[in-house]
Amino acid sequence: MPKRFQESLTTAQREELENCRDHHQKAYMREKAAAILKIADGHTGSEVARRLLLKRRDEDTVYSWWHNYHVEGLAGLSVKAGRGRKPAFSPSLPDGGAGA
Repeated sequence: MPKRFQESLTTAQREELENCRDHHQKAYMREKAAAILKIADGHTGSEVARRLLLKRRDEDTVYSWWHNYHVEGLAGLSVKAGRGRKPAFSPSLPDGGAGA
């Protein structure tokens, strides 16, 4: 049987996550908040990842959202600067990067 988290959310944390789930401008933040609330309601992370979100996720991803929230709060759910694919071309020079 999958391990269930024994931690619960405080009233303030639950309100913060519900507000984020219902009103945040970023869809990924709404999804992460919803996943954490479902885990707090007694579902396993693997159950949430497999069938309780709009898109299937890896269960390790959902567990990392839970961990990041408990370590950093709501800020732990946001995408950090510098993440993602780096551009192949960056027009930082006035001539577009072409040498003389």
